[in-house]
Amino acid sequence: MIQRISILDRSRTREGHTAAEALRDTVELARRAEDLGYHRFWVSEHHSVPGVAGSAPTVLAAAVAAATRRIRVGTGGVMLPNHQPMVVAEQFGVLEALFPGRVDMGLGRSVGFTDGIRRALGRDTGDADRFEEQLAELLGWIDGSQRAHPGVHAHPAEGLRIPPFVLATGQGAGIAARAGLPMVVGDLRGRARVAEAVARYREEFRPSAWGAEPYVVVSGSVAVAATEEAARRILVPEAWALTVSRTRGSFPPLRPAEEVLALEMTPKERELFEGALQGHLAGTEEQVARDLAEVAAATGADELLVTTSTYDRTALADTFTRLARVAGLA
Repeated sequence: MIQRISILDRSRTREGHTAAEALRDTVELARRAEDLGYHRFWVSEHHSVPGVAGSAPTVLAAAVAAATRRIRVGTGGVMLPNHQPMVVAEQFGVLEALFPGRVDMGLGRSVGFTDGIRRALGRDTGDADRFEEQLAELLGWIDGSQRAHPGVHAHPAEGLRIPPFVLATGQGAGIAARAGLPMVVGDLRGRARVAEAVARYREEFRPSAWGAEPYVVVSGSVAVAATEEAARRILVPEAWALTVSRTRGSFPPLRPAEEVLALEMTPKERELFEGALQGHLAGTEEQVARDLAEVAAATGADELLVTTSTYDRTALADTFTRLARVAGLA
């Protein structure tokens, strides 16, 4: 069984509710996660997405850390190509100074997913190719080794211990290995691909001041309920949002499961929708316990990062309660 279980919440908006409610839900979920014994609580970065309220992850991480006491808090992740590395270092330095020993720095290499968003951010698709260079600069600002800007320091980050993680999309596994950093890889739908990425990462890993050994976090959606059908319904709102994004180019707020199931979908929508419901860890506590054991055996993961979203807040809270029981969290 994977010993550490953590949560990544994307502050998903819900149809008929405000973005402010989604952000407050994130903070409340973090409190609950801490009470249930989860190891970390991370937030994400998305821009100009109607279905996601979390656009400023370090700001939201500060709110989460202020509302909790023990759980580690971080980002999954800050998209480094969107920012200057010195500014990212300063932001995490402030977080670590305020909440010492609790802050994680999860870093991704994505840029805005449309041309318009990239233009608004002052970025283009080529900026993702500079991620490894930016990552090295960012770490240099924190450990004091950067030499490109003599006499300039990223206060209060310099000299602090802020654990970095690489979100290993695309070439990320190799980048994490070369830098000697922990790697976050997903999703569970491509379990064979995940196992291959993990094996490559472990083979290529170079020990560093940031990590003496490989550390693997596997990410994906988990839905646990009293019945298999109830667990499947938890996944329905997100599956429909993904379907809409792939057919209409917009990632919408979550709709109630019963509304989605009553829709008359086109054949293409139905195909995408059914596909989006596959490959998650979903079922009763007994079924999910078996699935977790399989993931652990296939990947040797040190940690599972759960990214589940749904419209029904009560069902989501119940999922995390049941998962904590399955995993034996304190």
